[in-house]
Amino acid sequence: MNHKPLGCQLKPTCDNDDDEVEISIDNAAFMDEFFSQIEDIRNSIDKIDENVCEVKKLYSVILSAPTSDQKTQDDLEAVTNDIKKMANNARNKLKTIERNLESEEEERVSADMRIRKSQHAVLSRKFVDVMTKYNEAQVDFRERSKGRIQRQLEITGKATTDEELEEMLEGGNAAVFTSGIMDSGISKQALSEIEARHKDIVRLESSIKELHDMFVDIAMLVESQGDIVNNIEVQVSKAVDHVEVAKSETKKAIKYQSKAHGCSSFPSVSLSLFFFTVISSFARLLPAMSHPLPGRND
Repeated sequence: MNHKPLGCQLKPTCDNDDDEVEISIDNAAFMDEFFSQIEDIRNSIDKIDENVCEVKKLYSVILSAPTSDQKTQDDLEAVTNDIKKMANNARNKLKTIERNLESEEEERVSADMRIRKSQHAVLSRKFVDVMTKYNEAQVDFRERSKGRIQRQLEITGKATTDEELEEMLEGGNAAVFTSGIMDSGISKQALSEIEARHKDIVRLESSIKELHDMFVDIAMLVESQGDIVNNIEVQVSKAVDHVEVAKSETKKAIKYQSKAHGCSSFPSVSLSLFFFTVISSFARLLPAMSHPLPGRND
């Protein structure tokens, strides 16, 4: 990317026809701002990923105890709120970039436009991947919590099918949920665990519903970008293949050197062969890297 002084950003050029005026705009500052937005989104997604790992740990703590303590619940709520806040922030920024790309697509086709499209596609996919990971953790926690309820009900002799339990859970009211089993001779501890698991599931489903529309929105966007993302993945795969070839050929060069040990003129030949191997491999790598995950060309 060529950086010109800000004073040269607007350069009117007049043809012989006074009605035709071409204005060339150096968009270096614009691209700097774009990459700053991309970096912010990437940091948000990385932080969401870290928080998802923390959520999994808290889920395990909750499931390992008959009833979860208030601190664990507070910690889980705080991390969940952080995920929701950062996810909404990332989604809104991705949607803004998408709208800008759509409005400019018919007006200009440039290397900058391709870079912006590719960066947007890659981050959208990354965002969906991390939110899918979060959703899977939530679903797993729900199923395991439901399993604990079923086991407690079986202990009291009140076995339920999945369908029956789902109907009970959909009520959303813990008192109504447990009223049907109060007279079954269930212990106070078992009843407390059932109520606690029911509350966990109710809180969880509320969180899932809050993120559902946002998740579907971005997932649909990524699906529409399938060709862009797939092309990037193919080019990255090719780049990795070329690097593996370079490593393999370098090993051959080193092996050849060890076999020829004792030949006084060989070290310089072996060294030349090593550098030729690396250079030739990277020469093959360059064409594949012409359309990878685009970066900035300063």
